[in-house]
Amino acid sequence: MKKLSIPINLTVIIMSLKGRNFLSLQEYTPEDIRLILNKACEFKSNKKKESNDGFPLAGKKLCLIFQKPSTRTLVSFDIAMKELGGYTVILHSRDIQLGRGETIYDTGKVLSRYCDIIMARVYLHDDLIQLAKGSFPIPVINGLSDLLHPCQILADLMTIEEYKKELKNLNLVYVGDGNNVANSLLIGCSKMGINITIACPKNYEPNDIIINTSKQFAKKSNCEIKIMHSAQEAVKGSDIIYTDTWVSMGQEKEKQFREKIFRPFQVNTQILKLAQPDVIVMHCLPAHRGYEITDDVIDGPRSVVFDQAENRLYVQKALLYLLLKD
Repeated sequence: MKKLSIPINLTVIIMSLKGRNFLSLQEYTPEDIRLILNKACEFKSNKKKESNDGFPLAGKKLCLIFQKPSTRTLVSFDIAMKELGGYTVILHSRDIQLGRGETIYDTGKVLSRYCDIIMARVYLHDDLIQLAKGSFPIPVINGLSDLLHPCQILADLMTIEEYKKELKNLNLVYVGDGNNVANSLLIGCSKMGINITIACPKNYEPNDIIINTSKQFAKKSNCEIKIMHSAQEAVKGSDIIYTDTWVSMGQEKEKQFREKIFRPFQVNTQILKLAQPDVIVMHCLPAHRGYEITDDVIDGPRSVVFDQAENRLYVQKALLYLLLKD
């Protein structure tokens, strides 16, 4: 499968994102998102060349907070900051009193005295909001919460555009649990003009408020949002099939029940036959092979899963640069 380079839109109006929080794509306009994607593409194109800026974030300090562990989030942010000339402090839940003995707001106040920017991967989205209030005026990036995963969707949009040349008028079908990734896909796709269908079991739909909000964005970008309960019906004619784990962290007690409920929503070769011949398959990882996706699909010619993972580096780099650089 041929991968196409992203067409950099040089007509984008130069704007500054400096100092803004990145808690959700909801607060970012399509022009803001385009600016981030263009910068990420620029970083990827120049990955083997010396940057014209040298080390634009030299001396800047990024604090990485992990209530939830992650391979891609930790490594991509850590490397991104260091390649830009800054450095990182990595804090796991055992290292800090986040919400235990010290308020999250106070933790933000303290960290704002030490660091220039914070990335936090947390259980509760409300904790991110409190952290951002306390850390003002330094920006906070959402590395994942129970509600949203906006950094992942930036990498997804970048990957889609690499393979499909454009975003508008594509048909993306998300198959599986209506979780934080599904919530953020709804926002990101509706902002950028991608038709999105969520195919999930009944009672496992995405957040109602996010669905309704995304429908308002979809009206502006002239795309469609659908919620369906049959994977086979949903994927017919799709350009992109996306899936995620059926059992997220904190849901381990529901594992057996969820595996039974979600079994008809597995992404396998039979599902792919119903999509467009040039369909691409996406997964935010980590993948539970044999459950939400089969080996022959994730390792097959339609899979772009590991390009998605690589692109996390470039979008994190773009975010850090744009939130910190004038």
